Amino acid sequence: MMGNTFGRLFRVTTCGESYSGFFRKSPDIPKELYGGLLTIVDGVPAGIKITAEAIQNELDKRKPGQTPLDSPRLEKDIAYIFSGVMENHLSTGGPVGIVIPNNDIEDIHVDQYRDYKDTIRPGHAEYTFFKKYGQYADWVGAGRASGRETVSRVAGGAVAKLVLDEMGIDVIAYTIESHGIKAKPLSYEETKANYRKNELNCPDLEVAPKMIADILQVKAKGDTCGGVVEVITRGVPAGLGEPVFDKLEAVLAHALMSIGAVKGVEFGAGFAFALLVGAESNDEAYVDESTGRVRFHTNHAGGFLGGISNGDEIRVRLAIKPTPTVSVKQRTVNVETMTDDVLEPITRRDASLLPRIYPVCEAMARIAILDAILMAKGYRAVTKIDEKWDRI
Repeated sequence: MMGNTFGRLFRVTTCGESYSGFFRKSPDIPKELYGGLLTIVDGVPAGIKITAEAIQNELDKRKPGQTPLDSPRLEKDIAYIFSGVMENHLSTGGPVGIVIPNNDIEDIHVDQYRDYKDTIRPGHAEYTFFKKYGQYADWVGAGRASGRETVSRVAGGAVAKLVLDEMGIDVIAYTIESHGIKAKPLSYEETKANYRKNELNCPDLEVAPKMIADILQVKAKGDTCGGVVEVITRGVPAGLGEPVFDKLEAVLAHALMSIGAVKGVEFGAGFAFALLVGAESNDEAYVDESTGRVRFHTNHAGGFLGGISNGDEIRVRLAIKPTPTVSVKQRTVNVETMTDDVLEPITRRDASLLPRIYPVCEAMARIAILDAILMAKGYRAVTKIDEKWDRI
């Protein structure tokens, strides 16, 4: 299996599976070492304060079993730093290694998957895993295709956050739509003020209860809901990204679309550009008298021009699919017997991914942005561009 590393200078590598460690349980092995998720973060600057508590704060945002909307799986998601940090919690410049053990991997749960391990679960990756890995495909809880894989991304994003915090760069993600119920447009300031004030992390405090009630109604029928998450990045300097294949939008889209449940992405006005004429869609420039720098009257472009950041806040919206595991009978195929079948899974699942996916979106955005910053700083350090261009 390839493709488990993201980034070029700031690189995050992950490994681990949904039920990693179940088959290695032994009295000779400490429970924390049965299995779980691992994260290696390369390219961390030396001298950054990195604590397990800071990483834990991010992991706790996506930890299951916290609300009626979540999977009842009771993973503790405790982060242990095992390399790259020494005295006073300061990074050495070496790779930062983090381990998050699996602890809720009981026989009853694995047996539930064993009962239909040869059956394609609608909406899941079984068919493609069988095609790619044959008889060796991981059938327990979707393996690397499971949403559990994202806990290691959040750990890597937590390290990126500590670096970006020192640069004054803020990334926040939140729910703006659930099952067709939409939040009103809000500014960064309003969103920040209402961050994590309800189970959905929806900053529209009037609409959020309606969303939650709707999800619970759908859950009672054995089904699940999709929605939309928005990500804002504040404080990103102009000049990040490249104008052709490595446009900053393309790098961010890669990062965010690599999250399993993300099925669509749009920046700024996004698909609404199709409804506009050029004079409406262009962001007109002006000189900000307070700073003497170029700014823009609007931000339809979402913070980019020519694939390069323009200094405005970056706005991205992500379409999140419903959790594919549902307690509703659906048609499928048993690949061992190659016969049609009907499946009605009873395994644990989230009624909606919205309460727990936003920290994953934040993590991947942070990783991509920090990587782009390091690339830009490296390029700028060896050019002979007049410093006056830094002041426009």
